Amino acid sequence: MKKEDCIFCKIANGEIPARTIYEDQMFRVILDLSPATRGHALIIPKDHFQDLFDLGSEQAAALLEVAQKVGTHMKEVLGMDGLNLVQNNGEIAGQTIFHFHLHLIPRYKNDGNGDRLAWNHMEITPEELDELYQRLAIN
Repeated sequence: MKKEDCIFCKIANGEIPARTIYEDQMFRVILDLSPATRGHALIIPKDHFQDLFDLGSEQAAALLEVAQKVGTHMKEVLGMDGLNLVQNNGEIAGQTIFHFHLHLIPRYKNDGNGDRLAWNHMEITPEELDELYQRLAIN
Protein backbone atom coordinates (compact mmCIF):
# COMPACT_ATOMS: atom_id res chain seq x y z
CA MET A 1 0.00 0.00 0.00
CA LYS A 2 1.30 3.44 -0.93
CA LYS A 3 0.33 6.83 0.47
CA GLU A 4 -0.08 9.45 -2.26
CA ASP A 5 1.28 12.42 -0.30
CA CYS A 6 4.25 10.56 1.28
CA ILE A 7 7.67 11.62 0.01
CA PHE A 8 9.28 8.35 1.15
CA CYS A 9 6.65 6.33 -0.74
CA LYS A 10 7.61 8.29 -3.85
CA ILE A 11 11.35 7.82 -3.25
CA ALA A 12 11.00 4.11 -2.39
CA ASN A 13 8.99 3.47 -5.55
CA GLY A 14 11.26 5.41 -7.89
CA GLU A 15 9.00 8.41 -8.52
CA ILE A 16 11.63 10.74 -7.04
CA PRO A 17 15.28 10.09 -7.91
CA ALA A 18 17.65 9.03 -5.16
CA ARG A 19 21.12 7.53 -4.89
CA THR A 20 19.98 3.93 -4.44
CA ILE A 21 22.67 1.58 -3.16
CA TYR A 22 20.41 -1.50 -2.84
CA GLU A 23 16.91 -2.47 -3.89
CA ASP A 24 14.72 -5.54 -3.71
CA GLN A 25 10.96 -6.18 -3.92
CA MET A 26 10.26 -4.78 -0.45
CA PHE A 27 12.89 -2.10 0.19
CA ARG A 28 15.01 0.62 -1.35
CA VAL A 29 18.23 1.70 0.41
CA ILE A 30 19.34 5.24 -0.36
CA LEU A 31 22.13 7.53 0.73
CA ASP A 32 20.94 10.17 3.19
CA LEU A 33 21.09 13.71 1.75
CA SER A 34 21.99 15.09 5.20
CA PRO A 35 24.32 12.40 6.53
CA ALA A 36 25.54 12.08 10.10
CA THR A 37 28.69 10.34 8.78
CA ARG A 38 30.20 9.26 5.45
CA GLY A 39 27.97 6.55 3.96
CA HIS A 40 24.85 7.21 6.10
CA ALA A 41 21.98 5.39 4.38
CA LEU A 42 18.25 4.81 4.88
CA ILE A 43 16.33 1.57 4.40
CA ILE A 44 12.85 2.53 3.22
CA PRO A 45 9.99 0.04 2.71
CA LYS A 46 8.21 0.36 -0.62
CA ASP A 47 4.87 -0.02 1.16
CA HIS A 48 3.76 2.70 3.54
CA PHE A 49 4.08 2.01 7.26
CA GLN A 50 3.97 5.00 9.58
CA ASP A 51 6.32 3.57 12.20
CA LEU A 52 7.53 0.39 13.90
CA PHE A 53 4.09 -0.20 15.42
CA ASP A 54 2.55 -0.22 11.94
CA LEU A 55 5.26 -2.40 10.34
CA GLY A 56 4.27 -6.01 9.66
CA SER A 57 6.26 -8.91 11.09
CA GLU A 58 7.20 -10.13 7.58
CA GLN A 59 8.62 -6.72 6.73
CA ALA A 60 10.41 -6.47 10.08
CA ALA A 61 12.17 -9.80 9.54
CA ALA A 62 13.14 -8.93 5.98
CA LEU A 63 14.34 -5.49 7.11
CA LEU A 64 16.96 -6.96 9.42
CA GLU A 65 18.26 -9.18 6.63
CA VAL A 66 18.64 -6.11 4.39
CA ALA A 67 20.36 -4.19 7.21
CA GLN A 68 22.84 -7.04 7.69
CA LYS A 69 23.50 -7.40 3.96
CA VAL A 70 23.96 -3.68 3.32
CA GLY A 71 25.84 -3.12 6.60
CA THR A 72 28.30 -5.90 5.79
CA HIS A 73 28.86 -4.44 2.32
CA MET A 74 29.37 -0.97 3.80
CA LYS A 75 31.96 -2.34 6.23
CA GLU A 76 33.89 -3.96 3.38
CA VAL A 77 33.75 -0.90 1.11
CA LEU A 78 34.04 1.96 3.60
CA GLY A 79 36.29 0.39 6.22
CA MET A 80 34.06 1.74 8.97
CA ASP A 81 34.82 0.89 12.60
CA GLY A 82 31.20 0.34 13.64
CA LEU A 83 27.58 0.84 12.64
CA ASN A 84 24.58 2.36 14.38
CA LEU A 85 21.07 1.28 13.41
CA VAL A 86 18.72 4.11 14.36
CA GLN A 87 14.96 4.14 14.00
CA ASN A 88 12.66 6.81 15.49
CA ASN A 89 8.96 6.33 16.28
CA GLY A 90 6.81 9.38 16.87
CA GLU A 91 7.59 13.07 16.90
CA ILE A 92 8.84 13.03 20.51
CA ALA A 93 11.38 10.36 19.51
CA GLY A 94 12.70 12.46 16.65
CA GLN A 95 10.68 11.03 13.77
CA THR A 96 10.32 13.77 11.15
CA ILE A 97 9.06 11.77 8.17
CA PHE A 98 6.17 9.53 9.09
CA HIS A 99 7.07 6.63 6.84
CA PHE A 100 9.05 3.91 8.64
CA HIS A 101 12.74 3.99 7.81
CA LEU A 102 15.91 2.63 9.37
CA HIS A 103 19.11 4.67 9.43
CA LEU A 104 22.40 2.84 8.81
CA ILE A 105 25.02 5.17 10.24
CA PRO A 106 28.64 4.10 9.70
CA ARG A 107 30.90 4.98 12.61
CA TYR A 108 34.56 5.86 12.37
CA LYS A 109 37.13 6.53 15.07
CA ASN A 110 37.30 10.29 15.59
CA ASP A 111 34.18 10.92 13.48
CA GLY A 112 33.26 13.90 15.66
CA ASN A 113 30.36 12.16 17.35
CA GLY A 114 32.15 11.32 20.59
CA ASP A 115 32.08 7.58 19.85
CA ARG A 116 28.50 7.39 21.14
CA LEU A 117 24.95 8.33 20.40
CA ALA A 118 24.06 11.39 22.43
CA TRP A 119 21.27 11.38 24.98
CA ASN A 120 21.16 12.14 28.66
CA HIS A 121 21.30 8.99 30.75
CA MET A 122 18.90 8.90 33.66
CA GLU A 123 19.54 7.62 37.14
CA ILE A 124 17.43 4.61 38.10
CA THR A 125 17.20 2.84 41.43
CA PRO A 126 17.21 -0.97 41.72
CA GLU A 127 13.58 -0.73 42.90
CA GLU A 128 12.54 1.24 39.82
CA LEU A 129 14.39 -1.24 37.64
CA ASP A 130 12.58 -4.14 39.38
CA GLU A 131 9.22 -2.43 38.86
CA LEU A 132 9.93 -1.92 35.16
CA TYR A 133 11.03 -5.53 34.87
CA GLN A 134 7.79 -6.75 36.45
CA ARG A 135 5.69 -4.58 34.15
CA LEU A 136 7.59 -5.20 30.92
CA ALA A 137 8.58 -8.88 31.08
CA ILE A 138 6.78 -10.80 28.33
CA ASN A 139 5.95 -14.31 29.45
